[in-house]
Amino acid sequence: MQIKDQFRFVRQNMKKNKTRVFMTILATAMGCAFLIVLASVGFGLQKSVVKEMTEQRVITQIDVHGKEGDEQGGFRPVNEKDIQIFEKVKDVKAVTRRKMLRQEGNFSIGNYQEPAQTFVANFPSEVKAGLELSEGRLPKGQDEVVVGYNFPINLALKDAPDDRYDNKGQLKAEYRYTGKLIGEKLEITVRQLKDGKQEEKTIPLTVVGISKKPTREWAEDRSVFISDTILTEIENFTGTPKGYLLDGNSEVPTDQDVHENSFDEVKIYAKNMEAVQGITDKLKDMKYATYSVVNELKEVNMIFMIAKAGLIFIGTIAILIASIGIYNTMTMAVTERAPDIGIMKAIGANPKTIKRIFLLESSYIGLIGALVGTLVSYGISYAVNFAIPLIIKQAFGKETELNIIFSDIPLILPVICIVICYGVTIISGYRPAQRATRVDVLKAMRREV
Repeated sequence: MQIKDQFRFVRQNMKKNKTRVFMTILATAMGCAFLIVLASVGFGLQKSVVKEMTEQRVITQIDVHGKEGDEQGGFRPVNEKDIQIFEKVKDVKAVTRRKMLRQEGNFSIGNYQEPAQTFVANFPSEVKAGLELSEGRLPKGQDEVVVGYNFPINLALKDAPDDRYDNKGQLKAEYRYTGKLIGEKLEITVRQLKDGKQEEKTIPLTVVGISKKPTREWAEDRSVFISDTILTEIENFTGTPKGYLLDGNSEVPTDQDVHENSFDEVKIYAKNMEAVQGITDKLKDMKYATYSVVNELKEVNMIFMIAKAGLIFIGTIAILIASIGIYNTMTMAVTERAPDIGIMKAIGANPKTIKRIFLLESSYIGLIGALVGTLVSYGISYAVNFAIPLIIKQAFGKETELNIIFSDIPLILPVICIVICYGVTIISGYRPAQRATRVDVLKAMRREV
């Protein structure tokens, strides 16, 4: 009996019992759809979390917090020698390093002022890492500075009232500086405490550049980048490293030299995402304390992998329940087709051929059910992603702040479902198929099994 004849025989017999076969396929489809939709929740939430993490952080960025000390086991700040080591590591694109003024600098231009974080940066490495300007140029002189994109729109009148900000937390237009900033003189005022009295020093600066708008809508860049010479001038005035503002009971740190020659923010940028883990492992071997979003992603992916495995297991139970229907359908098929089996055996059909015919029929039912269930699950997934945000909005009166994907069906999920369903249907049809091979020819001709 040729393969095509076996397929034709199976299809003919399935048409004879349309209702029973349809209900069995329906049960299988429901089981597959339940498995896929249930597991898709895990895939969707994982995709949402990973997307949120990668959008908040540059995926190729590695933060270096310090190096483990040789004696007491503590961590010392990163210095220039460490930077040279980082730049020699394979697949490192750029190493940015910043020193931070350890008091809030008060910047003013005419009758407008704004407090802002102040940094000393290495601009060649910043440019390699992706720093771009929306206006102006990079500093060349010691008194030239670059300000963040949001710095100009937060320059407020000195005598502006307390309600200077609107409902969105932005400075109202009537109190905002509207003049040209590039090329203008900007003054920074720093403070120190001496003999219980606060003294101030004003240093003139020139704005030559404004950084590009942050790519993330929620991000704000109000920082100011000064030169190392200006920072040294501030340190000479305060008598503390990086302009520490001491109160009456504080003393200058004993490890002042360590802090003066160290960096507060050091970030390594890999050439691509695949290189991040290798760089992190190498720095770890050299006893540097590092952090990258890849480390966090590994933990998150591990948690979701366990969750998805659990959801797939629960969904598999639904397919196992549907397999009972397949077993019953195939058992009835063997009983009803006993005369046909008897005729096939009488004309010399191989028992393996008979078994293959019934396994083929059970496979037909399982695969059709799996394909139908997959199509239905895609429809349910789309409906869930569309409807749940609307339900949340109606229930709570506002939209979700996070862009959550409630259901996501990657290609691997239907493949897993079809493989599981096919395996279960083969197991369900195996016993009835074996029973078909043991049908006695004479009894079969008398319609007895």
